[in-house]
Amino acid sequence: MDTLLALKPFLTQLVLPAASGPLLMAACMAWAWRRSVSRRQLTARLPLTGGLLTCAGLWLLSCPAVALWLSVHGLPQVSPTTPEVLRQHQVQAIVVLGGGVEELSPEYGGPNLTPESMARLLYGMHLARGTSLPLAYSGGVGWGGEPDQTPEAHVASLVLARLQGPTLRWQEDQSRDTRENARMTAQQLHRDGITRIALVTHAWHMPRSVRQFETAGFEVTPAPMGFLHHDMHPVLLWLPHAQALRESGWLIKEWLGLRLT
Repeated sequence: MDTLLALKPFLTQLVLPAASGPLLMAACMAWAWRRSVSRRQLTARLPLTGGLLTCAGLWLLSCPAVALWLSVHGLPQVSPTTPEVLRQHQVQAIVVLGGGVEELSPEYGGPNLTPESMARLLYGMHLARGTSLPLAYSGGVGWGGEPDQTPEAHVASLVLARLQGPTLRWQEDQSRDTRENARMTAQQLHRDGITRIALVTHAWHMPRSVRQFETAGFEVTPAPMGFLHHDMHPVLLWLPHAQALRESGWLIKEWLGLRLT
């Protein structure tokens, strides 16, 4: 019985769509390949080969091991920081970058931050309390958001009040992407003489964010959080997980962003 229970996480992961979907598609294509060979339908082999390669690529990009590899080898690496380091760098303010809003969270009866945004805000709170530095939040309504959506900086302010956390000295609520985060935050903070900031965002988002904020005229001390890691059995690292596919998507997007901006 214990042996069967030990296999539970492996069997469960194989049954879930992230793994079972590519496996089923690959099996169907392999069956079609065999039929095309037996019937000498050579023209069917090329699209079938493409389909099999697509299944293999989807499988790999859904594996935590591949997401970890992409995070280490695909992007410039950043190191975590501490309140002591921020004081040594004479940081004047902490800027938290937005990462998305849930416009209607039924449990709260209104808008709330996505888990990624919440994690950034909580780390910003941690640094603000450890340094007594003022806090800024940058985030409006993204390009894909609804026009009447609550600006993310306003939602962050509501969340801080709910948590009895520090208040936001600056709310940048017009930006739609990272480039506008930097430009519009600079317009607010530079008026108050703030040029040295600690920038809070996910580690995989940090290289592109630092580039944009330095271009906007800031001296940036990176304060990354959300480093990718997976504490699981080595075999599970090579089985598809929906979260790993999402992480691979984030990393590929950032890799492209660094090269196109």
